[in-house]
Amino acid sequence: MRKIVSTTAAPAAIGPYSQGNIFGNLIFTSGQIPLHPATGEIVGTTIEEQTEQVFKNIQAILEEAGSSFDKVLKTTVFIKDMNDFAKMNAIYANYFGEGAYPSRSAVEVARLPKDVLVEIETIAYV
Repeated sequence: MRKIVSTTAAPAAIGPYSQGNIFGNLIFTSGQIPLHPATGEIVGTTIEEQTEQVFKNIQAILEEAGSSFDKVLKTTVFIKDMNDFAKMNAIYANYFGEGAYPSRSAVEVARLPKDVLVEIETIAYV
């Protein structure tokens, strides 16, 4: 049975999608961009600042679902400029225990919602 995950600690959906879905023992988070949960405004102008906010948003959804970063199995990273990958990756690595990194795909994209620099989605177990 599917269960919708919703929390005010992460930005509300800006379209017809859910912050997350639990199916069985897995949580699928929608792609998170660096929006402040209360204001809906973009946080930061650098890839580092925006990546930090993205991870705060993901953390809120995972916690609402009863999960955490140590239970993330897969991530997909959408980045506006692959030249920013190393900077994004340094922030990314802080959220996962060394040796327990999730599987990951990373792609450079032409444009992201609200012209942000990064969007990340996850699959984790609950």
